[in-house]
Amino acid sequence: MRPRDDPEGAWAADAIAEGVRGAEPNDVPRRLCHVAVRLLPVARASVSLCNEGMPVPLSASDDRAAYLMEVQATLGEGPCLHAARTGAPVIAADLAGGGDSGRWPVFAQQATALGVRAVYALPLGDAVGCLGTLDLYRDVPGVLSPGELRTAYLMAGVMTVALMSLPTGDDSGDRPPNGFWLSELATEHDEVHQAVGMVMAQLGVGADEALARLRGRAFARGLTVLDVAHDVVAHRERFERDRP
Repeated sequence: MRPRDDPEGAWAADAIAEGVRGAEPNDVPRRLCHVAVRLLPVARASVSLCNEGMPVPLSASDDRAAYLMEVQATLGEGPCLHAARTGAPVIAADLAGGGDSGRWPVFAQQATALGVRAVYALPLGDAVGCLGTLDLYRDVPGVLSPGELRTAYLMAGVMTVALMSLPTGDDSGDRPPNGFWLSELATEHDEVHQAVGMVMAQLGVGADEALARLRGRAFARGLTVLDVAHDVVAHRERFERDRP
């Protein structure tokens, strides 16, 4: 077996190819998350899409990684959002101390409570056209070695190509802009956008304010923004205008 720091990346490329061999197209993101965990010194991985300031969790290697995606979506802060906004990788080597713990304090608190000490968020694309992020979670603090970083960037590149190559279900081959043709993989989060529209109507506010209200209520109740969106769409939850 080749070492993880193989400068040519052949070992990693072989492992990636083996990891996705025979997979259905829609299962490729999940398979690649598992491959990332095998290839790199990380405990879990996830991938999310960019969608108008709201990350849409797409797939994860385990439930804990999926939860950390939802935490970032709920808080509106975290490494994956920063990487998506800037199109630049985010290396948070120690969420329990130093500057990293203060960059996203609430997310850092939530992550460390689950035993996560470091996060590496890699954009799938760049600032001009960022499709989403590949997020790698580590249970011990520290940075990746140069060879491990090359493997991580290789994983992000393969993930980007895989997402762009997924079938659209449209024989014409046309794809809506900004990756929204991937929405079938993240249908649950359609309710967040429905809920934003309903809150806009209930409060007479814009989309950004409506999303902020959803996030605030979710955080105050210890829920995810998706939980609150479910209740809003089902008419179990309503937002009232502030009284003068």
